[in-house]
Amino acid sequence: MVRLSSRETRLGWNSNKADRRIGGWADRAALLTLLLSAYPAIRLTAQTVDQLALRFTSWTAVTGFERAVTDSLVALLPGGTRDRFGNVIVTLGRGSPRRLASCDIDEPGYVVGNITDDGYLRLRRVPGALLAPLQDQMLEGHRVTLFGEAGPVPAVVAVRSTHLARFRAAAAEAPFTVDDAFVDVGAASRVEAERLGLHVLTPVALTKRPLPYGDRLLAAPRAGERVGCAALAAAVLGQSKVRGTVVVAFAVQSLYASKGAHAVAALHGPFDATAVALLDARYHLTPVETVSLAAADSLRRALMTWMEGR
Repeated sequence: MVRLSSRETRLGWNSNKADRRIGGWADRAALLTLLLSAYPAIRLTAQTVDQLALRFTSWTAVTGFERAVTDSLVALLPGGTRDRFGNVIVTLGRGSPRRLASCDIDEPGYVVGNITDDGYLRLRRVPGALLAPLQDQMLEGHRVTLFGEAGPVPAVVAVRSTHLARFRAAAAEAPFTVDDAFVDVGAASRVEAERLGLHVLTPVALTKRPLPYGDRLLAAPRAGERVGCAALAAAVLGQSKVRGTVVVAFAVQSLYASKGAHAVAALHGPFDATAVALLDARYHLTPVETVSLAAADSLRRALMTWMEGR
């Protein structure tokens, strides 16, 4: 369903009912995904929503640290540029009306708050985001990735020793929080950790392992927003004509009071109408947030129709 407004258009689809959020999952071809990630500078205009969804859900863009993802988007999208605020912009067509199609690419995350003398890293939340239920508890015992100066570094968040804690009453222990996290990168000292390119304020996030499953579904952290962006990118890559001017924006820092979106309006507006690509998802704000491929294709087609002014 496409609901139109003179100021804003929210495009939405759900496999069971019309909704204002849309999306899809990704291709099962793992080899193709690796190739897409390894060669981000190649512009592939024939990519499907399936391929793009898997690629986008593999990316990490902690709020305020989106540069690597915006680099990939600029390389992917013909005519893609980065504006002064860091948003990725593609301008299609010319003349009036001037319209905006956008999505947000950033996500909640953590940064390194300290490195201990024995090589463990402590974490701090990146401010701005509303906490999901059990957000910190999702870290405990799980793989994380640190995005250091020398590239991504795999790590794991330590858990309490089951042998030492087995006789303690469960009620005596407070729930796990980020203040309890010790991140193990395999370093035995602060110096070894720093040699890996890790320092205070290095961004950290759960390791992304998108999982296609079931009847054309994809599970991944932030899948709803990321697949919405994938559908928007697919619409740009497949668009042959537009009515007037369409500015396509992949906005950063949405969790800081939508600063990226406000910058888009200030730098590239005013706009006669806007379209926000959103995705309906199950298990929202969990590591297994799940979206549908059919919904993603519906979003792509709806966006292309909207760009054409039909």
